[in-house]
Amino acid sequence: MSRRTTHPRRQTSSGPADKGPCPCGLAETYEKCCGRFHRGEAVAPTAEALMRSRYSAFSERDDSYLLRTWHPRTRPARVDFDPGMRWTGLEILEKADGTAFHTTGTVTFRASFRGGTLHERSRFERVDGAWVYVDGEFLD
Repeated sequence: MSRRTTHPRRQTSSGPADKGPCPCGLAETYEKCCGRFHRGEAVAPTAEALMRSRYSAFSERDDSYLLRTWHPRTRPARVDFDPGMRWTGLEILEKADGTAFHTTGTVTFRASFRGGTLHERSRFERVDGAWVYVDGEFLD
């Protein structure tokens, strides 16, 4: 059973998700941007799109999406969220390969959280046509 924690952006008392900006930093609303990947309505077409959607999943505490998009070879049994962690921004610094024409790709990013930043180069592969996160190297 999923240990998913509902995030306030995700569901309001009126039912539909908030129409606010996507946590990944793109101009679209969460629903039109990463929300459609999280709900399984679409798959991320590039390694960068998957990186952004996974950042949003961490922000939204969507463990089922994170596990679903983790390479089977490196996937943990579960995702434990730090209850005090508040993600505040994502900056894509560099990307290599990771398009529809590639089977692998890397995305270097800086993710900000209240109290600090995480600087990582993530590796992605395509498995059965879908991009998945393999692992990452911390850079700072």
